Formats: sequence, C-alpha cells, structure tokens
Amino acid sequence: MNTVEPGWSVWPAPAKLNLCLRIVGRRDDGYHLLQTVFRLLEWGDAVQLQVRADGRIVRAQGPAGVPEHDDLAVRAARLLQRESGCTLGAAIRIDKRIPLGGGLGGGSSDAATVLRALDALWRLGLGEERLAALGLALGADVPVFVRGRNAVAEGVGEKLTPAPLPPAWYVIVHPGACVPTAALFQAAELTRDAAPETITHLLSGAVRGNAFEPIVRARHPQVAAALDWLGGFGAAHLSGSGACVFREVRDRDAAARIAGACPPPWTAWIARGAARSPLLDALESFQRWGVAKW
Repeated sequence: MNTVEPGWSVWPAPAKLNLCLRIVGRRDDGYHLLQTVFRLLEWGDAVQLQVRADGRIVRAQGPAGVPEHDDLAVRAARLLQRESGCTLGAAIRIDKRIPLGGGLGGGSSDAATVLRALDALWRLGLGEERLAALGLALGADVPVFVRGRNAVAEGVGEKLTPAPLPPAWYVIVHPGACVPTAALFQAAELTRDAAPETITHLLSGAVRGNAFEPIVRARHPQVAAALDWLGGFGAAHLSGSGACVFREVRDRDAAARIAGACPPPWTAWIARGAARSPLLDALESFQRWGVAKW
C-alpha cells in the first residue's frame, strides 16, 4: 500500500539508463538526432499526488534548488489540465532519490508519472498515445517513461521501438557532480555524425559507448574518476549526459559487493533492470482496486 496520508496516493517514477547513446545528425532547427537504448530500472523517485477540487496545481514538495515554475512535474500537471480542460487540480510532492543532473531521467520520469497518474485520478482517459505526445512537448525523454517499456529511441527521442532486454543488475555511481546537458549539446567537440546502426544491432548488445563521454571526462574530473574506478570491475559507461556512471553485473550479490566498495564521498546504488515500468503496475492496480500498488 502506497498511500502515506489520507487523500494522497504514491506513484513510482523509475530511473533509466542509456545502454548506448549515439548522435547521428542534426536537424535544421538545431535539435540533435539520436540513437539510444533506454533501460528502465526498478528504482527511482516516488510521486505523491492529491486531487484538489479548487483547480489549483500546487507543489507541496519538490527537488531542492528547482523553482516551481521550472519543475517538470508541475509543468506536466498544468499542461494536462490545460489540454484536457479538466477543472480539478492537484497537489504534488516528489520524494527525490534520482540525483539532479545525473543522466538518469529523473525530471522526465516525474513528469511522465504525473501525466499518467493524473489522467487516472482525474478520470480523463486520454490514453497512452495522447499522453506520450504531451510528454514530448515537455522533453524528449518523457515519452519512453509514459509508455513504460524499454526501447530503442531514434529521432530526437520520440521514435520508440520496444526493446526486449534480458534480466540484469546494475551498479550506479554518482560522483557528486551535476552535468548541464545543454552545454554538452553545444560543445564544438561533440561528434554529431556517427553512422546510424540498425535496431537489430543496437539490441544485440554489441553497440556500447556514449557520445558525451569524452567531453564529460574532459570537463568533469569527478566523473572521469568514477568511470575509471568502476571500470576497474569491468566495462563502465556514462548514462545520458551524466554525471552518473554504471556497470552491468550478473546478479544482485555481485552488484552489492561493488557498491559496498564505493569510495566516499561518492554514492552508489544497485538496481535491477525492469522488464517494464513499475508505473504500469501501479496504473493497473488503480484501475482494478482504486489503489496504486506496485
């Protein structure tokens, strides 16, 4: 049971990893064309929601240092309200576990959870396609969280092909840095013309690497050090634009041993790759029993 106070419900907002990330071109409007494999995790933020009858969207708790008007979760609620014409409102609390600027998709996942959960709580019934389109207006990573399935993403992130990924555990290390994504996309040294891979090859696991890693290594020595440390146990990778780095391992025990050796002041987590988002389980539970269990 995930209701912490009367009138509130709690919904999962899972983190993601980019198992690989390539930039294969750039549109005339400046947006970059990507190829990436999104892996959802059974770990992330928790979004608490309370329906309000007065139509107001208010943030009771949010990420430290993020103004309410910039909070993607609040923006998602207001967008959904505006586009649906709903007269109900909502109070939002974010139990923030995913680090800001970590490359794990925390803000995008929070926004997607707000879209899907309020669609259910407000009884809108807009459906996955409409909600994914609204999510894209908030950010390129939001649709994959709305849909809740591992996927190969192309275009600016909106073209999604379901990815049947095998079970895996991951060690995730946050070295304490916050890497601004916009600065990386603007970097002159960024490779923007990688040869496109086939989806089959991307799903084979043979394609790894991250177009941002050389730049992040050069500009953020803490991240470079974390990559080198975690790489001592085997291949380590940057997720998204960083700063978090990760390594895939065979089982939970192996992940726990590596995470337990993480040097301070870094933070390490272990997480299992999700076959599908726990948000989908919560939505099915709500539809069946009126309670968002997962």
